[in-house]
Amino acid sequence: MKIIHVVARALLLLSEAIPVTMGRLLRRQKARAAARNDILSFFLLSSFLLSSCTPATQPPSQTEVITIYATPAAEPWMSDLFACANDLSVTLNVSAESPEIYLRLGEPETLLTPAYQIDEEEILIVTNRESPVQNLSLQEAQDLFAQGNDSAQVWVYSSEADVQILFDQLVMKGRSVTSFARMAAGPQEMSDALISESNSVGILSKRWMSGSLREVYSVGIVPVLTITQAEPQGAVGELISCLQND
Repeated sequence: MKIIHVVARALLLLSEAIPVTMGRLLRRQKARAAARNDILSFFLLSSFLLSSCTPATQPPSQTEVITIYATPAAEPWMSDLFACANDLSVTLNVSAESPEIYLRLGEPETLLTPAYQIDEEEILIVTNRESPVQNLSLQEAQDLFAQGNDSAQVWVYSSEADVQILFDQLVMKGRSVTSFARMAAGPQEMSDALISESNSVGILSKRWMSGSLREVYSVGIVPVLTITQAEPQGAVGELISCLQND
């Protein structure tokens, strides 16, 4: 009976000691977990502070690209347009396909989109300095280009060229150009022909004149226009404003 009593007493003490021991173990685990949580919280807070203090990386700015084009007669104004684009940090793409800015002399016969004048230019009838053709009146200029002249070779442009359209409006006034006239592809070819052929007579805008040529008639002063696809916005508007202020 004593042995049974001792064993029972031992089991009772053991049962009382187990919860105490388990409680201590649980408290130690909680303390360790709390310590780990404190360390993790400190690490996360430090990372947040470091990331907050680090300057954000800015994405590289993209340069706006504007498509432009000019008739051969208006090409001298392209240098002004490129200078404006450089000041405004705009990239220009030269293409005849759907240009956002189109430079030309005078209004086209049909104008359906906005146009803005950026300058003006004088159109001239020009000869080689050795040409027998002297200063002309309007009637004499009409007769020369309509009938031709044995002592002069007449040069013109294609009927679609802006300078030729203006010449037909201001000089020919409905009369046709002689079939003996030669056709230049552009002002550079016209200038070269007038310089090299002593009896040549042709049409040039003033910016294409050279010292070896002579003016014999002023056709008139016409606007230099920028034509856009729609009301200019953003970089297109800034470029046109820059051209107008030059």
